[in-house]
Amino acid sequence: MKFAPVSVGALAIALASPALAQEAPQQAPQANATAQGGAETGGNGGIQEIVVTAQKRAENVQDVPIAISAFTASALQERAVTSVSSLSNIAPNVTLDAGTPFSGSSQVLAAYIRGIGANDFAFNIDPGVGIYLDGVYLARSVGANQDLPDVDRVEVLKGPQGTLFGRNTIGGAISIVTHDPGDTFRFVGSAMTGSYSLFSAKGTVDMPLADKLSSSVSFAITKRDGYLHRIPYPGASNYAFDPITSLKAAGYGNQGYGTEGGDNTWNLRGKLRYNGVGFRATLTGDYSKTDTSQIANKVITTFPSVFAGTYNCAIAGNPTVTVGGVSGPCDSFIGGPPSAAFLYRRGGLNSILDLPAIYGVNADNNPDNNRLPYDNRFVTNNIDTSYANGNNFNKLKQGGAALTLDFDLSDTASVKSITAYRELHWVVGMDLDNSPLNFLHTSFSMNQKQFSQELQLTGTALEKKLKYVLGAYYFTESGDLHDYVTFAEGLLQVDGPNNLSTKNYAFYGQVDYALSDLLAFTVGGRYTHESKEFEGFQSDANGLNYKLANYFGDPNCASLNPISDACRIDNGFPNAGQPLRYYVAGVQHKTFSNFSPKVGVQLHPNQDVMVYASWSKGYKTGGWTTRLSNPLPYAPGFGPEKATTWEAGIKSELLDRHLQINGAVFLTDYKGIQLNFQQGVSPTIQNAGDARIKGFEVEVVAAPVRGLTVTGSLGYTDAKYTSVDGPAQVATSTLQAGVFAGATLPKTPKWKFNVSPRYQADLGSHGSLVFLADVTFTSTMKNDTEGTFLLDRPSTTVLNGSITYRAPGGNWELTAGGTNLTNERYLTTGQAQLAGGQIYGTYSRPAEWYARVGVKF
Repeated sequence: MKFAPVSVGALAIALASPALAQEAPQQAPQANATAQGGAETGGNGGIQEIVVTAQKRAENVQDVPIAISAFTASALQERAVTSVSSLSNIAPNVTLDAGTPFSGSSQVLAAYIRGIGANDFAFNIDPGVGIYLDGVYLARSVGANQDLPDVDRVEVLKGPQGTLFGRNTIGGAISIVTHDPGDTFRFVGSAMTGSYSLFSAKGTVDMPLADKLSSSVSFAITKRDGYLHRIPYPGASNYAFDPITSLKAAGYGNQGYGTEGGDNTWNLRGKLRYNGVGFRATLTGDYSKTDTSQIANKVITTFPSVFAGTYNCAIAGNPTVTVGGVSGPCDSFIGGPPSAAFLYRRGGLNSILDLPAIYGVNADNNPDNNRLPYDNRFVTNNIDTSYANGNNFNKLKQGGAALTLDFDLSDTASVKSITAYRELHWVVGMDLDNSPLNFLHTSFSMNQKQFSQELQLTGTALEKKLKYVLGAYYFTESGDLHDYVTFAEGLLQVDGPNNLSTKNYAFYGQVDYALSDLLAFTVGGRYTHESKEFEGFQSDANGLNYKLANYFGDPNCASLNPISDACRIDNGFPNAGQPLRYYVAGVQHKTFSNFSPKVGVQLHPNQDVMVYASWSKGYKTGGWTTRLSNPLPYAPGFGPEKATTWEAGIKSELLDRHLQINGAVFLTDYKGIQLNFQQGVSPTIQNAGDARIKGFEVEVVAAPVRGLTVTGSLGYTDAKYTSVDGPAQVATSTLQAGVFAGATLPKTPKWKFNVSPRYQADLGSHGSLVFLADVTFTSTMKNDTEGTFLLDRPSTTVLNGSITYRAPGGNWELTAGGTNLTNERYLTTGQAQLAGGQIYGTYSRPAEWYARVGVKF
């Protein structure tokens, strides 16, 4: 598969089993499935079973001894879940956010389960929650927030899954299982409109081609305006500006005014399936394209900082300056007016972006060249407006192909092969300063490709008392991420191309043995070996280090055009002939090996109740910090994370299957936590220390009377650092709580509660009405590592609801509904850019309505 090139210059309530691991056997029965908020009930008005393939075989979700929340296609549709991140409110102890700090894209997923995850998109940072599409691992958080246009079900598996999933599922896994083609012609489709000029259409058609050979094609289109409006700053036209944004110069469009937080995505998927006797084969291909605005970004406050201070001093040209409402001498900032004048002079390094000569322009009696200072004047009084007029685009192309071959070796054993290849190409740009200035503009490009091959042997023995899974897995990935960030009208110009590659192989096995009808045991393990390579080229195109050395009198830096080798050595730059490059030259290498075991026991006091306990391990691979803001003589790296979890739970179906109660308690020992810390202008990854995570979750489905189903869940997580490494500790300040022993982990609320009543009224020959409400309470949580107070997410109560009319025979239906009906607005992500002088973040979507018509024939 080959995509068009992209310029490098641009920058629940069925808690019950492990989710699908590296694959999802497509022959598993899909009928009679109900999930959290599911619509289906049994013939007696009770709860029907969910069949999952969580342990690489088809099983009733109630028989699998691991915590999982499963959601069927009908449940997702009724609850207005259209993407992976939309699952966040309805799965206990799970936080899924669309977007990470300065990623600019809602297709980037920040996924946390039971306190473990990752909140970055960089190529060097692997996710802590694995996302699987029809059994294929999606290696990047970019593109992981998949749309869900043609799913059969989604399974959210909680806790380390090292045995069956492997590395980077240390927090858990989310498995998306798409629709398989049927044996008869079928079309299911819908069209939807709603707030912010929403238009969405999707459809799936099944087309039999020959005996045992069938196909399907699915499509989805979504367009929607953004909810944050860019507005002109009053009087800005009276000031002079230098539009030095890199992506403007590179020809990428969509700068200026408009909106942020919009959608413009289309998806296409095709499947070809042969279902023979003893042999099954499925060929799948998918492609999606997004071309829209950045995620909504709002500056919350500005404050005195190195960059804001230097810039404001330079334009003022006098010994007093006001930054963030605070007045003081320029000497309280970086070097005072003389250094500000020097740092903003033109030329001297032949930099990529030429700096303007701005010193004293607001005091030279020429109003035509005056420039705006950077301070709180750019913080509007509306969370849905911004004075930004710079970068504002998000362009993503991704797709892949997979071939699954399934052979029956005998009545009790089968072997399966899954071969898959995927690519993504992404370019995104954000205006983070919310001003007409080019004060913090980011742009990134990423190109990635991956190949995986998995072999599985599954079967039973000893009269089905023993069930086994044996497997081998190979994975390779390569690609690049290019960062380009400008600070303070170009005072610092970060140019950061990086190349990375990974090769991984693993062998795994799991055996489940039923000693009797009462007692069963599980033993499993996975050995993984991985090698990684990295080459970093990050630099500062403006040569700020050298200008400072020149100003402070380094004789070897008296002349900067060209930069002498002695000046380079004085300033710690490691590469001869490359005076601006922060990283040491050459390809860096790391290898990792891990064994992740699992041991479990299950008790079945009767056929409707199972009690289980397990001990398991998982790990997340290490790597390198790729964002540097100063030179180093080595490539800074970080080690792997490891988690050990003890879990005990119960699965039960009561009252003739009219009540299902599942619960679990867990304790996790979390070691070597990889966290992003802001160091200067750069978010850098470190192994911050260790944590202890404990909690519980309860999920309930009740069908008290015919037509009424109530689902609910309660999750509690207490996640705290037990120790913090010295270099990672952030001192408590007026802005940030810091990281210390006893502090809570980010993106981890202590409490989450959800309840969703659903009532279907039978209108006889006139069809039926379905009434659905969905309420989720989430307690407070941190949005960033350092616990920035202004970024904290408060406790929220989110209400969604819908009414659906279904025609007799079920050939068409009409739905009217709303999301976030009480208009809860809260930050979902953000960053404190202390050097840049601003705190910014993304607010949740406001209250929205929608109307949908669906057809089926």
